[in-house]
Order: sequence, then C-alpha cells, then structure tokens
Amino acid sequence: MFDFFSARRPSTLASEAMIATSHPLSTAVGLEVLSQGGNAVDAAIAAVAVQCVVDPLMTGIGGDCFALYAPAGGKVKALNGSGRAPGAASVAALKAAGLTDEIPQTSPHSVTIPGAISAWCRLHADHGSLPLDRLFARAIGYAENGYPVTPRVAMDWANNAALVAQDEHAARLFLPNGKAPLVGERRAQPLLALRLREIAAKGAAAFYEGETAARMVAHLQSLGGLHTEEDFHEGRDQAHWVDPISTSYGGYDVVECPPNGQGLAALLILRILSKFDMGKGLSEADRIHLHAEATKLGYHHRDALIADPATSPGVVETLLSDTVVDALAARIDMTRALPPALWDEPEHKDTIYLCVVDRDGNAISFINSIFHGFGSTRLDPATGVLFHSRGASFRLIEGHPNAIAPGKRPMHTIIPGMLCQNGRAVMPFGVMGGQYQAAGHAAFLSGLLDQGMDLQEAMDAPRSFATGGELQIEPGVSEQARADLAERGHVLRIMSSPIGGSQAIRIDTETGMLSGGSDSRKDGMALGF
Repeated sequence: MFDFFSARRPSTLASEAMIATSHPLSTAVGLEVLSQGGNAVDAAIAAVAVQCVVDPLMTGIGGDCFALYAPAGGKVKALNGSGRAPGAASVAALKAAGLTDEIPQTSPHSVTIPGAISAWCRLHADHGSLPLDRLFARAIGYAENGYPVTPRVAMDWANNAALVAQDEHAARLFLPNGKAPLVGERRAQPLLALRLREIAAKGAAAFYEGETAARMVAHLQSLGGLHTEEDFHEGRDQAHWVDPISTSYGGYDVVECPPNGQGLAALLILRILSKFDMGKGLSEADRIHLHAEATKLGYHHRDALIADPATSPGVVETLLSDTVVDALAARIDMTRALPPALWDEPEHKDTIYLCVVDRDGNAISFINSIFHGFGSTRLDPATGVLFHSRGASFRLIEGHPNAIAPGKRPMHTIIPGMLCQNGRAVMPFGVMGGQYQAAGHAAFLSGLLDQGMDLQEAMDAPRSFATGGELQIEPGVSEQARADLAERGHVLRIMSSPIGGSQAIRIDTETGMLSGGSDSRKDGMALGF
C-alpha cells in the first residue's frame, strides 16, 4: 500500500494515453494534443517545442536530439539527430586556433551543426499526423506572450547566471536587469517565436538554409567558428534512422540508441551489475558501492572507446561480450573502491527528456539537449538561436576514436531508453543530467526490476554518482551508509542540488493500463486520460 505520509507522490495511472515531461507546460500541451487526436509523435514534438521556450537553459532548437520510437506492436527503431562538426574542423585546425587539451564550453568550436530541427522534421514526416503549425501553437504563444518561470528552472537559471553574463547577447535576453528571473516572473523570446513559425511553414529548410542559416553562420564566424553555410545546408537531412542496441536485464530487453550516444555505457553497467545479486537483500552501502564501481568501469570505457561509429567499428559487440563483462565484473572488490581500468589495459588519458504513449499503443522515448546549462551561452542576436556546446565532448588527441574531424559526430551523453518484453515495448524511460545519464539508467532500472519499486518510487530514491574521483551522493543516503562507503575508500561529496531527473511510462501488456512517473527533482509531471 502506498505510504501517503512519505511526502512522495504516487505514480500516475491512465487507461488510454499518457505523457511525462520535466515541465508542467510541456506535459499540458502534450496531453492537449493527445486529447485532440494527435499521436505519440505529435505530442512529443509539441511538448519539446514548448520546453525549448520555457526551459531555455536545458534545451533549444540550437541543440541535438535522439529518440526511440516503437509503433504499436512493432519493433523499436532509433533516430539519431546529433549534429556534425564543420567541414573545416580538425584537431590541427583547433590547435592552430590556440586550443590545447579540450574544447571549452563557450568556444565557438563547441558548436556542431544543430541536429534537433532535422530530427523533429524527420520524425514528423515519417510518423506525425497533425501539421507543425498546430503542434507549435502553444510554444509560439509562450515565446511571443511570455511564460512563468518555474521553481527548478529558476534555480538552474540563477546557478548559470555568471556564465551567461559573459556573452552580451545571451545576457541581454536571459539576464534582464543583470540578474536571473525569479520564480513566477514572466519571460518571453519573440525571435524564437519567429523561428518556430518559419519551421512550421517551411520545415527544416527554414533553419538550415536561407537567411536564418546565413545569419547563424555569420555570427559563429564572428566568434572564430569554422562553420559555413554549406555545413548548415548539409545538416538539413543529417537526422537518420538507425538500428538500436540492447541487452537483457531482469527478464527484459533494455533498448538504447547506438553510438555515438552513451547508451552503450548504460548497457555495459547493467551487464556488469547482472553478475551480482542486486535484490532486496543487498544493503544500501553495498548497492551504492556496486553501482559506483560498475559506473567507473563503464564510463572509463565510454571515454576511451565510444565515438562516431564510423571511427569505432565493432565497439558494441566487444564491450557487451561475455569475455569483457566477466573480466570487468571480476575487478570489483566489495571491500574497497578501486580505480577503473580498460578490459585490455591500454592507457588513455544539463537536457530534457519526455515520453509518450498514445491511445493506439505507439510509444516514444525522446530527448533534446543543448548539453551544458545554456549550452555554449552563445546566442545569435539576429535569429535568437542559442547554440549548444556538444562539440566540447570531442577530444583533441590525434588518433583518439572521439577526436574532432570534418563532418564527425561527437560522443553524446543524451540517451533515451526503452524497456521491451517478448518483442514489445513496455516502457519508454529516460534520465536527464548530462554525464549522469548512463549511470542513471542503470540505477533506475535496478530499483524497478531488482527491488520491485514502482516508477515514482524508483525515481525518488536517493541517488549517487561516481565521477571525477569522487562519489557524489544526495542527502537522502543514510549516515550509516555514508560511513561504510567512506571506510571502503570512496571520497564522498554531499550534493547541494539534485542529481539528474527522469520520466517513464509503463504499459501493462495484459490490461493496457498506463503507469507514469515524473521526477520530483524537476518541475514536471505525468498526466494521462
């Protein structure tokens, strides 16, 4: 029985259709579209368009997108809407421009050709049912007339204010009177409304060709970028369908997008955890320790090997093989924290998610991101487009699988997920939080499948993340577990802000009932009818 004194909310139940997002206005428009006869793809596009307006530091039309789409009763397919590096970009070119070890967030070189609009239009053309002008109507209204700033958006906005202030154009739009807006304050983005109107009328060409593209290129070049109009023209059709990857866990198939996304890291972590008994009898400290050690191994391999599949063939089959997984699981010592190492020992030196299930049973897992909070912080004053910072994931090491190169896609942290059983999609799910996402997929699914939690309970459970030589933990982790983990050698850091966020919708294949959850760490909700 649900504990109504727990200060948690229960999972949402509905029988026909449901949407879960991290912002109430996005959830509302998606539910509106579903109730008016739109399908899952229509609702997802309408919701993400709204979120690009009302949560501008997390997502935008200047970002990238990935999706997993499962038509009712059909196989899951993956959409890669990540952008490519400019044709003139290379390790040599960026080092000649003065960069050394990495590409800074605010550098124009962190801006790959945005893939989101290419992905939206590909998805809409193949599976949408309502016209784009109808799907964008709410987003355009909020951009023109204003929207209220919600509590989590306000907190994140304020935390990124100092960085945004460094770009005069972004500061003019996002820091009125020199400071971040307060909760409930009304904000608007009129130029973004114009861009959405153009895209609704002309499709992807409105973004990647013509005057809008020319202005974006001119602004990026003024900052020292290597972008050309030809790069943007080629970006119009860069989104494409690919075969997803998967592994078995807890009696289900966990489906992810293939590289260049880090979904492979999530599958590798789950494969490692499957070698241990993760059931209810495991102590809190043991559970966190196992997740931390598996995460360190998974991310070490991600950083060394995951990249554009054109430059890293065979990596999926290798990393998910029994030989590799057994070798990595054997390295985990339950008594102490250890540094990660690659299986063959060579040495190598912010996002929104939503999911929808419609009345026909179509399901979509959808993620759209500008990477860091406010992306690159580089805003084109002529078009109102805020550019993402996804190119900061590239490495400046010649020969590295993820080294920047002309037309190459960087390793991506954004990963939609889908749980399947007997060949049918039973749960679109996703976890936000930048680098945390692969670890978050594994932790959420383990809570759900190993501990028998319901959706909302699995989302609300205290989180931990092993990264950068420390173990980040949320305040909800018990004092006893903290002491135990410290004794094993973990360097603990108690987080002052939440780790990530998540949404999911589970489909009961026998009754058709939908159960939805939306992370309490964000402003959003799951709603259905």
